[in-house]
Amino acid sequence: MIRHPDPAELAELADLERSADAKFVPLGIVFPSGTTMIEEAQDPSRVYVAGRPPIGFALVSTVDGGVHLDQLAVHPVHEGKGTGTALLEAVCALGDVTLTTFRDVPWNAPWYARRGFDILDPSEWGPELTALVAHERDLGIEVAPRVVMRRLRSVGT
Repeated sequence: MIRHPDPAELAELADLERSADAKFVPLGIVFPSGTTMIEEAQDPSRVYVAGRPPIGFALVSTVDGGVHLDQLAVHPVHEGKGTGTALLEAVCALGDVTLTTFRDVPWNAPWYARRGFDILDPSEWGPELTALVAHERDLGIEVAPRVVMRRLRSVGT
């Protein structure tokens, strides 16, 4: 069941995010130290979770007036069981969705492409998306191996 978390569950999601992010370390991808993305989310309506207690979550925001998927994380123990897809479909039901992701990581851009996302050329980025990409670069998450993707609502329906 996909749902919004109880406010008390938000704090627990940081450990889930760190567990999911650990999968990137063998690839040489280490995220900046400090807070996780989910720790910055104070509004449970921006978060969708699967399971009770949560085994995965999707964090969304509004970028250039549209839905943006900031983070999708599933605990490694629960990968490959459809949790990520269920969370993604719940987010995509909200409208057109953009995201930034690693181009060459199998569970990133190729995974999203199989679910109807297309790579956006920088000329298609709005001002907020452009600023978001610049912010990722400032954090040390280089965009060169990353892409911006979008799925139109009509793709999934």
